[in-house]
Amino acid sequence: MTAPFAIAIPGKPYAGASPDPYWFSTIAPRPMDAALATDITCDLAIIGGGFTGLWSALKARERMPDARIVVLEGGRCGGEASGRNGGFCAPSISHGISNAMERYPREADRLIRLGVENVEGLERDLEHFEIDAEFQRAGKLNVAATPWQAEGLRSMAEGFAAHGLPSTYLEGDALRAKLDSPVYSAGVFDPTYALVNPSKLVEGLRAACLARGVELHEGTRVTALKKSKSALRLTTPGGTVAAARAIMATNAAEPLLKRFRTAIIPIFDYSLVTEPLSAAQLASIGWTGPHGIADSGNQFHYLRKTADNRILWAGYDAIYHKGSGRDAEMYHREESFDRLATQFNEAFPSLAGVRFDYAWGGIIDTSARITFFTGTALGGRLAYALGFTGQGVSATRFAAGAMLDQLEGKKTEASELSMHRRFPVPFPPEPLRSIAVRMAQKGLAHEDRTGQRPVMLRMLDRFGVGFDS
Repeated sequence: MTAPFAIAIPGKPYAGASPDPYWFSTIAPRPMDAALATDITCDLAIIGGGFTGLWSALKARERMPDARIVVLEGGRCGGEASGRNGGFCAPSISHGISNAMERYPREADRLIRLGVENVEGLERDLEHFEIDAEFQRAGKLNVAATPWQAEGLRSMAEGFAAHGLPSTYLEGDALRAKLDSPVYSAGVFDPTYALVNPSKLVEGLRAACLARGVELHEGTRVTALKKSKSALRLTTPGGTVAAARAIMATNAAEPLLKRFRTAIIPIFDYSLVTEPLSAAQLASIGWTGPHGIADSGNQFHYLRKTADNRILWAGYDAIYHKGSGRDAEMYHREESFDRLATQFNEAFPSLAGVRFDYAWGGIIDTSARITFFTGTALGGRLAYALGFTGQGVSATRFAAGAMLDQLEGKKTEASELSMHRRFPVPFPPEPLRSIAVRMAQKGLAHEDRTGQRPVMLRMLDRFGVGFDS
């Protein structure tokens, strides 16, 4: 995939940057899979060809070797949220250990164990299906810029230890050996984290599906989903699909069923990727290892190196557009790119003047509960997974298994978690929605500046309601 144009803003460090994600440039161009052009019937229809949809198809094939499985993707597989993220593969299905302990204290041990097992299973699957996704257990360094964030990292390390998970608290020379920046004063290294190339993962999953007889139609947007006596009927521009069962894996796109449109909101996140850096440049910031990094603010950055020694520097801004806007022009936001470039120079003054070759945006499907949720609808024939809130690279694999269990009526550890049994608190309608998001963001920024969590956010915490990207 190549960029249709470059960002032309003279004088900016990202002038001339590609507006497409860096990951798109790492996979070979290919023609799109043929759009659906006739009416068909199938055993399982999957709406969406990103991580969730492709994992669902592959896992369904393992369970149903003779079934007709059809994936319907509105654009190109991995062209949206799955191909626009940072490729952090979290050993968690609960948005982190702390979130599991705070929101699901009775199930925290189980959630933490299942998260670790899920990444281990993902690694085995990549080996089994011979998918080269640049997967590596590189680890993740969580860093603090303020005393209260450092204290939070100490608590994080204690939480890791309490659940038998390895981590190392770092300061001084020990921290500088992994990252040397005037901004960050402490860190916790988590060796269980993994990194992947998102586009290579998508293409590998797609190829594995096709090799096992899964039918895949790109450029096939499902415009309506209804239940009849004998089947679910999925309407597309080229034909109707009559499916015995279906999975809705649309994530950040507007849900087909109205009941889900208040359960998630689209939050835009932005990324910059530098030109390739030399070993000396990387050594100047102490970053000689392969690990990823994230800072500890509510408004946080996440950063990692690519296979050709570029730095991906992303996050901080989490932008909600009034009316839950998802227009394509929202993928470009000069204000966010400017802020990211300035913050990069503050964090790494020795790299001032480095050029950014890629600048893009992506959508995150955020729920008010932070964690994703699954369930069934339309008489138990439709399964869904939504609300990954920026943690879907690995959690989508787990969600695929949970949805298939639910469609089959199986009670398993995956399908019976309380995070699936309770629907998230809905977001209010506009204009209250925009006001609520703006107030929450203002409160989170206040906490980042002062270390004090505002009363409103503490009240929301009590009801299990949060806001994150």
